[in-house]
Amino acid sequence: MMRSLFLRTLAVVTCLALAVGPALSAARIKDIASLQSGRENQLIGYGLVVGLQGTGDSMRSSPFTEQSMRAMLQNLGISMVGTQTRAKNIAAVLVTANLPPFSSPGSRIDVTVGSLGDSTSLRGGTLVMTSLTGADGQIYAVAQGSIVVTGINASGDAASVQQGVTTAGRVPNGAIIERELPSRFKDSSDLVLQLRNPDFSTAVGMADAINRYAAAQYGSPIAESRDSQTVHVAKPKMADLARLMADIENLVVETDVPARVVINERTGTIVIGQDVRISPVAVSYGTLTVQVNEMPQVVQPEPFSRGVTAVEPNTDILVQQDGGQVALLDGSSLRSLVSGLNSIGVKPDGIISILQSIKTAGALQAELVLQ
Repeated sequence: MMRSLFLRTLAVVTCLALAVGPALSAARIKDIASLQSGRENQLIGYGLVVGLQGTGDSMRSSPFTEQSMRAMLQNLGISMVGTQTRAKNIAAVLVTANLPPFSSPGSRIDVTVGSLGDSTSLRGGTLVMTSLTGADGQIYAVAQGSIVVTGINASGDAASVQQGVTTAGRVPNGAIIERELPSRFKDSSDLVLQLRNPDFSTAVGMADAINRYAAAQYGSPIAESRDSQTVHVAKPKMADLARLMADIENLVVETDVPARVVINERTGTIVIGQDVRISPVAVSYGTLTVQVNEMPQVVQPEPFSRGVTAVEPNTDILVQQDGGQVALLDGSSLRSLVSGLNSIGVKPDGIISILQSIKTAGALQAELVLQ
């Protein structure tokens, strides 16, 4: 039997952003900002899923499922007083959805369904009419329909296989909006734009772009950057608010973001931004590998003796250390940084440790984000 123990092993997939263009990039306002009054609203509801093939909740472990089933049948005119049920084709679920901004009654939205009890799978089930309420307690949509489950779960007497999640799914276009949100978009006297990635340079640039448009169209500036995230736009007296927003969201502005390195230690993903710089620093990298080989030997007793067959352990340990080279990194650009790491033969599994150490030494001129 052979076992290999690596003291530095990490399955990583390294993604390096090797952009070579300028730091600033052009984008439309609609792609980098959203309207404050045009946000989504979350909806939630409790319902039942029927039609499961023996994978539903057990009534003993999930008493709320039986109570909900009794209440549903009672509303349908069927009395369940004094009776017991052992049905395994029904499950209690929690239904969630996002209500789009400016949505009107009659339009449809997708809903997500998740099991609440001990159901093993929602595949093949149908969501029964479920009301979805908002934070104010009002019903805004009603959901119903067949559930789409992407996960699979199969088992036998000696083996089982599971891929994905079988206790959650979606109902495409499964909810019908019954009530619209109180919206006063047309009656508003101003617009508030919120940057998805807050930055003072981008906010000021967006306000300047809007003011250049307003100076040519209305003869006076109308935009003001309040902070790194919001830009306030005053409505001209004779302007139509919907048309004004349509013109503003198609304006092109120069976007800027701070230098940032994002590391996901769980998946080993590394994303290095274009503006990342490193002060001159010396880096040495090496890996230590310990290989343990187990080769037991069978020892037989001598003929006509009273001995017994025994297994004699035999262990071979090999220690090997690679790397150890020292390189001078002067990351004036992202390309030179990557070239410097490659010059000492750094594998993807060592980049995370090196970047964290460079940040600790104070040589990484960027924000290090750990996920």
